[in-house]
Amino acid sequence: MNINPETFLTYPLDVAGLHRELPVCKVNENLYIAAFVIFGDVELTTACAAELIKKLPPHDILITAESKGIPLVYEMARQLGENKYLIARKAPKLYMKDPHAVEVQSITTAKKQTLYIDRDDINSMKGKRVVIVDDVISTGESLFAVEKLVKQAGGIVAGKMAILAEGDAEYREDIIYLEHIPLLFPEK
Repeated sequence: MNINPETFLTYPLDVAGLHRELPVCKVNENLYIAAFVIFGDVELTTACAAELIKKLPPHDILITAESKGIPLVYEMARQLGENKYLIARKAPKLYMKDPHAVEVQSITTAKKQTLYIDRDDINSMKGKRVVIVDDVISTGESLFAVEKLVKQAGGIVAGKMAILAEGDAEYREDIIYLEHIPLLFPEK
């Protein structure tokens, strides 16, 4: 979608029965995005979790990448009455036993990142149906990294879900999402 970034300051979004105005943020000279952040928005997180649960495939455990997917996966697990979910962390933590890592390059991150899970997380996924949850899927790089972690742990990817599919992600047949948002390009 072409925009004039000087006048197009927010992008209107209706999702899970709620309306939000997303701030338009510059990624680089040729690309802007509508920034979707669920941190601090309990109403939005709760409503989106409920709508994603309606589309949730059969599973044994949920996983997300740190950090914006955390409140969503927590709320989904809470509403489902599940007592455990997993987080692929951006850095190894002291409590991790034998951390396992994969690299990822995301559209919203300037440099490559590494995601980590520990041996207990690997054991929680081995032979289990795992659903990957995220807030937004755009390039799919973060999703791919978590999928790789799940498969290397011996888990079975039972589904990939997000609140929003951004840009061409709307055409992917392997993801479940609630709404689409476009990539925004400055008018020339």
